[in-house]
Amino acid sequence: MQEFDYIVVGAGSAGCVLADRLSASGKYTVLVLEAGGSDRRFWIKVPIGYGRTFYDETVNWKFETEPDAGLGGRRGYWPRGRVVGGSSSINALVYCRGLPDDFDDWREAGNPGWGWEDVRAAFERSETLHDEDGRRGSGPLHVANVAREIHPLSRHYIAASREMGLPVTRDFNGPQPEGVGFYWITTHRGLRCSAADAFLRPALARRNCRLVKNALVRRVLFSGRKAVGVEYEAGGEVRRARAGREVVLSAGAINSPKILQLSGIGPGALLRGHGIDVVHDNPGVGGNLQDHLAVSYFYKAREPTLNNVLNPWTGKIRAGLRYILTRRGPLSISVNQCGGFVRSSPAAPRPDLQLYFNPLTYTTAPEGKRPLMNPDPYPGFILSFQPCRPSSRGRIDIRSPDPHTAPAIEPNSLSSNQDIETVIAGGRFMRRMANTEAMRALISEEIPPLLQPMTDEEIVEDFRARSGSVFHPVGTCGMGPRERGNVVDATLSVYGVEGLRVVDASIFPNITSGNTNAPTIMVGQKGADMILAAAERGR
Repeated sequence: MQEFDYIVVGAGSAGCVLADRLSASGKYTVLVLEAGGSDRRFWIKVPIGYGRTFYDETVNWKFETEPDAGLGGRRGYWPRGRVVGGSSSINALVYCRGLPDDFDDWREAGNPGWGWEDVRAAFERSETLHDEDGRRGSGPLHVANVAREIHPLSRHYIAASREMGLPVTRDFNGPQPEGVGFYWITTHRGLRCSAADAFLRPALARRNCRLVKNALVRRVLFSGRKAVGVEYEAGGEVRRARAGREVVLSAGAINSPKILQLSGIGPGALLRGHGIDVVHDNPGVGGNLQDHLAVSYFYKAREPTLNNVLNPWTGKIRAGLRYILTRRGPLSISVNQCGGFVRSSPAAPRPDLQLYFNPLTYTTAPEGKRPLMNPDPYPGFILSFQPCRPSSRGRIDIRSPDPHTAPAIEPNSLSSNQDIETVIAGGRFMRRMANTEAMRALISEEIPPLLQPMTDEEIVEDFRARSGSVFHPVGTCGMGPRERGNVVDATLSVYGVEGLRVVDASIFPNITSGNTNAPTIMVGQKGADMILAAAERGR
């Protein structure tokens, strides 16, 4: 059995940060265990390639939910990265910190040190921002303003937003995050900048940090109530590694609660039913599951869109050559080009909708495909919305003691009246946007199902029938006071045991208003601060 000071389970958005920070001083040895393989793949590095990795089982866990009553009994598809870099290697690249109120709510939920003013420095430590005015920051994660590559169709979206009286912001991560504008993305010189690129590779250049790929963690090992290592499978054999200081789970909102339950931490009755010895009975493990749901409305356009560029073979070839020669053009960015954080009505106390505008459609795509490089053969675009802060809560629980078996995911979508009201408000909002002069001048035809004639009840019915995850699962190892049923305290230490922390999106008390990659990286930074502080105190 090899021994390391720290064992980090998962080389995803937070785990890569931990690998870098914990190994930086040279004082401590770090083992990183990743269930997936190498991220050195063409379609991972090319930004638009996330359409290819979306269903690729070689880099993707390809989770499915249980039938969800709130979505008409449908099963949801939840892709998550099973590859070095985790979901930061296969996501749509959008970088949004979230809104200040999101983190102030974390603090008010009983987590000192997690308010907006507390976490802002952790965001800034990660970032180097690139825009037309130059470069700001010195962090290893490159975030780019790609406004010059945005399709010209976006001018209609901005014009429609101005007609509606919406504020326009230059940077959702700047001093005015509310409003509409262009999304910044995690790219550098036309290539994806994942957490592995930014944080893990510098760590692996040090002699005190080791990565084991294709390593499936079976359980955390305990001596009494102290975590002392992990058991994992790699190279066709079961291995063990010992942690002299701490074990840190950074396996994500689905796999971190799964590993805790397999290790004896979770709902006692569930664990005993699977023949697992209970180390600490905590029903909160796997609970508090939250996710963003979005619905899209499709339109044919009166002027060329990305469909016209990428559907014909000649256009694909031109775009490919341009990318190879210049690292620019439509292959260098996400198709989630515009959007924003808006209030569905002036009475809303804070932004309650996140918007997306995509200058392409792929309504003719076969099931199981996301052909961003092969869109519809006519000019088209998409308007989408997601409620920012859903109040519904679901669960994730193991189905068996076999670590190869995917857990049961029960989203419990639209189970609150508040969420249904936000869906109605969102549908009405999108209808108002489509009815602006700017959009009417652009739209040649609305592609069914038609939003315009829908009643409020039909808006909800359509949302139940067609909405899907935006792939932001969080909260299943919730951070907060023990007496409220949480899993970790404000230092991310797991209640009921010693030497074990969870540092990833599963600790979010509430989901942030936007995309979750940026705040997960921030959690990695804060977690590293706390782990290193504990080491300095001699713990």
